[in-house]
Amino acid sequence: MTDSRALAKYGAVPSTENHTNVLEAGVGEDELYSTRERTLDVAQTKWTYFLLGCAILLPWSAMANATSFFLSRVAGSPIYPTFSSYWNTVYMSTKLICQFYCTFTSKQSSPSRRIIASIIAMIFLVTSLCLSTFIRGTPSTFFAFSLLVGALTAVAVGYLCTAVYAQAALLGAPFLRAVFSGQAAAAVTISVVQVASSMIALWGSSQESDLAGAPGAGRNNQAEEIAARIFFGVAAIFLCITLVTYTWLTRQPFDNPVSDALQQHHGVGAPEELTPLLTEDRRNTSTVHNSYIYQVFRQNLIFMFSLAYVFVITLAVYPAITARVQPVDPSIHPMLFTAVHFLVFNTGDLLGRCSCSFPRLILWSGETILAMSLLRTLFIPLILFCNVDRPERIPTVLPIIHSDILFMIIMLTIGYTNGYVSTLGITALSSLEHNPRLKGCRENVDVAATLGGSFIIVGLTIGALSSFGVQAMI
Repeated sequence: MTDSRALAKYGAVPSTENHTNVLEAGVGEDELYSTRERTLDVAQTKWTYFLLGCAILLPWSAMANATSFFLSRVAGSPIYPTFSSYWNTVYMSTKLICQFYCTFTSKQSSPSRRIIASIIAMIFLVTSLCLSTFIRGTPSTFFAFSLLVGALTAVAVGYLCTAVYAQAALLGAPFLRAVFSGQAAAAVTISVVQVASSMIALWGSSQESDLAGAPGAGRNNQAEEIAARIFFGVAAIFLCITLVTYTWLTRQPFDNPVSDALQQHHGVGAPEELTPLLTEDRRNTSTVHNSYIYQVFRQNLIFMFSLAYVFVITLAVYPAITARVQPVDPSIHPMLFTAVHFLVFNTGDLLGRCSCSFPRLILWSGETILAMSLLRTLFIPLILFCNVDRPERIPTVLPIIHSDILFMIIMLTIGYTNGYVSTLGITALSSLEHNPRLKGCRENVDVAATLGGSFIIVGLTIGALSSFGVQAMI
């Protein structure tokens, strides 16, 4: 095998951004597909990573959108005011620990096996949430059950996203963007299902009391149960489709850089093929990987902080505080209002991530991305100025922002900036051409991508904890 073929086989990333994916790397004539076949391989792989991106965010998005159902099960108990903050904190902190562990051990196990096993676990966990809508228990029992399922789901997602980020980064920036777009698309899809199921549930509910008032003691809560049952079921079905699609991809006889990138550095092939071709010595892959982690982190600290802070602000108010904002118009059912606010946020998030597909809207400067991340702090007081449901012991406070439309515009803006700034950060961070901090070393690409993904979880975890502080301001 010649050097050029070897570099293509191992998915060498070219130096220009227009040719960053390994599926388009040059190979020998005897290894070339026809143009149509190679284009088909690229399209199939991009769509598969789009679905994997959906799978990464789907469980959390489904559970976040089920806030009305969760609150209805703990209504009237002391857990009610802080349920979302507790749940988000447990989920995000568990995922953080798991994701850092997976980052340090990512070269010691097949990413394909991790992805498949994680999706299978997620299917069972989401199905258990669907079944829980048929069972009633005490608020404390449901609280413990939801925290346990949330923690186990976080472990599965932690394994899934580190493997997906690493593979997508090696394949190139278009595939990494496909993963991020998939995450936002999953949230939008779940929100659409939630709005539709909420309308169906409200229309079909026989209880007149379901047509007014927030979740509380003494309500039938049939509408919340039906709505949650529908979108948990849809989520489980979608995860099954993703599992079948990815399994199909890994078993295709491409005999090209796709299959090699999927199993790179993980015990496939002869021992000499496992030695990284872009390093001068033949050190153990695991040792090389771990030695780069601190260096890559230190050199790219500005991106890591920016990515984390974006989600610190988001989770500080969404959904723990935003789900408690009540409609100003009394004719709007609070459950439907909450469902629409999730849809608006997730639509903005998707639009923000898709914006990064247009070259003119992409910014590569770490300093600019940091400034945009910090400016999002203004969203905290804006949300607190809205019609937030306050404890009964606090006298009624007239909201400064007394408009349902204006609240939805704020949610759209929070979502857009969340998707736009985070996608800018991860794209710039893992770009060999535009990020000089990577020193032009291909080995740094997947390390940077997985670290960036881990610091997103750092931000989510800190944001979930910060929501307790924002709660205290209400």
